Amino acid sequence: MSPRYLAAAAALTAVVLLVPLGSAAQSEDVPRTPWGAPDLQGVWDFATMTPMERPEQFAGKATLTEEDAATVVENANKQWQRISEGGDKSTGTYDEFWFDAGSGVTEDRRTSLITNPSDGKVPPLIPTAAERVAARRAYLSDHPADSWEDRNNAERCILGFNTGPPMSPSAYNNVVQLFQTESHVVLLNEMVHDARIVPLDNRPHLPSHMRQWHGDSRGYWDGDTLVVETINLTDKTSYRGSTESMHLVEQFTRSNADTLSYEFTVTDPRAFGQPWTALVPMKMSSSQLFEYACHEGNYGMEGILAGHRAEEKAAKDAARQ
Repeated sequence: MSPRYLAAAAALTAVVLLVPLGSAAQSEDVPRTPWGAPDLQGVWDFATMTPMERPEQFAGKATLTEEDAATVVENANKQWQRISEGGDKSTGTYDEFWFDAGSGVTEDRRTSLITNPSDGKVPPLIPTAAERVAARRAYLSDHPADSWEDRNNAERCILGFNTGPPMSPSAYNNVVQLFQTESHVVLLNEMVHDARIVPLDNRPHLPSHMRQWHGDSRGYWDGDTLVVETINLTDKTSYRGSTESMHLVEQFTRSNADTLSYEFTVTDPRAFGQPWTALVPMKMSSSQLFEYACHEGNYGMEGILAGHRAEEKAAKDAARQ
């Protein structure tokens, strides 16, 4: 867990006014680099209590009333408090202070970050993908920790669970710093210090047999919007059931000095019946990024595996009796 909250917890905010892409892109308020491109550099906070998918209680409802929004925030705060107090986990978890899931919903009070499909839901997995996911879950149910390879990439400190790609709000460390030159953009996430270096020089993607944890990203400017296309992910990474065939398109549009609109579209015919899109608000932060050590040597993984070995031994001892 990063110490950034000790220095700047009060400065974090997740409420941002979203402006439609395109119209905001030409605003005179947008800072620019010496070479004329929109200046996207800085530390951006994308924490929000607006859920990725529309809750069933708001089915058919695109926006929240003020009362609905207050209820969402209240329920979210209660949830994090319950989790921090241990809930039904005997070992508990972080103290509530360390969570940073945002302080409110998006300012336009959307019921979901997903904007397409219109129901605010991730499209259902196609049958073959659903079978694959179900088989994996069944295996992990019986073999949750036979090996470190049975644990997810975040627990193994390989990828952050909110860094993707695509990036999506989570429990904490919802921060990304952007650097740019005329030929490259760097997306540096605080979580697990993930960094994507995105060329902007029209070079081709890597060949399909050269796959990477973060995929292979290439960027270009569409007017004042930075577009980043990512392919060539590995079969060891998945976002909500996606496969290594996922084609991700991310759009970054700086509306003004303090606002960055981050929109991403997931296309993966091997997983979903249709593409889907989410719009995540980002707000300029006065904080800086700190080192994210992730288990500080990953002693947590040792504990997970040792605990499972103890459970196996207890089950065998009980069977002998």
